[in-house]
Amino acid sequence: MATCTTSRSCGRSTPLVEGHGAGPWPPDELAVVAEELHFGRAAQRLGIAQPPLSRAVSRLERRLGVRLLARTSRHVELTAPGRVFLDECQSLLRGHDLAVRRTQLAAQPGRLVVAARPGTGSGLLADLVRAYEGAEPEFIFTSDSVMAVRDGTADIALLCVGTADLSGFRTLAVAEERPLALLPRDHPVACRRAVTTRELSDDPAYQLCPQSSLDEILDRVALGRLVTVVGDAVAERLTPGVVGIPVTDLPATTLALGWLEDSPRAEVAAFTRAARRLALVPASA
Repeated sequence: MATCTTSRSCGRSTPLVEGHGAGPWPPDELAVVAEELHFGRAAQRLGIAQPPLSRAVSRLERRLGVRLLARTSRHVELTAPGRVFLDECQSLLRGHDLAVRRTQLAAQPGRLVVAARPGTGSGLLADLVRAYEGAEPEFIFTSDSVMAVRDGTADIALLCVGTADLSGFRTLAVAEERPLALLPRDHPVACRRAVTTRELSDDPAYQLCPQSSLDEILDRVALGRLVTVVGDAVAERLTPGVVGIPVTDLPATTLALGWLEDSPRAEVAAFTRAARRLALVPASA
């Protein structure tokens, strides 16, 4: 029996694509068509037939009274109104997902999730956990700890000041880290007292902000598959096959805790109180 999904847009229950079960809603369909520039390939990705997809997009255009896609026999692309509609709907959906995650977190009293970039403030995080009087926090290691807080994945982040948009955040500076290059022990410059990023960039293995855990970063460096720059707090965790060398052409980084200004969670307040007892530089909030 044919089924339909229900749109989460415009606040109304509206059939979208005939003939398939719970599936994509209009912005998802538009995004896939815009990426593929072809209805057939888009339908294949979405797991539906092409005719229902075409009808769904046409029905949405009639509802809105605007053309969302410019179509020819060989080409499909978003119109200017189509781009606006897609961006606005996806923004609404992100807000919906954030509300869900915050609600779920609020239902778990005592739970605190901290986001941090791999290789940043590892010793500091351990000190913060020891100073925190609540249940042991959970950690998420990601290259974008600010976004992890914005989207509700984490409650609070350890971040590098000046590297991301912190609008809507409160911050508490807790330490400074100096840049440290990680090199395999047999690297040509491993015996140097200091290096520059220009020298490091000559190595094909050089990579900034690798998407890996600190343990994986150290393993890859030891194997000669990665050269990168981290904070000097990592020095105490270096393995025998890895050398850490100061980087002279990068400034020290201020590490701060960052959380949303409107965060109502008592656990965030308790964690920042613990951090203030350890702060090495003045708080910015």
